[in-house]
Amino acid sequence: MKPTTKALLYNFACFAALYLVMYFLAAGFTNLNGWLKPVTAAVAASLLAPKFQAVKTGAGEKVFMKWIFLKGVKQL
Repeated sequence: MKPTTKALLYNFACFAALYLVMYFLAAGFTNLNGWLKPVTAAVAASLLAPKFQAVKTGAGEKVFMKWIFLKGVKQL
């Protein structure tokens, strides 16, 4: 699998997992109605999800991750 595809799938999987968690937390612990629940979950998930990116290096293309809970950039 190409690193760019891998980075895209990692971004989607992490966002989707956090979105579902945030949606059910917003539904259970707040009094939000209608479209505010999914919008709140989407904003929270996009802020909290790790970011993956494929970068061309001298040794080939590699996938790197940056997350607000980890210091620096990590190579996968």
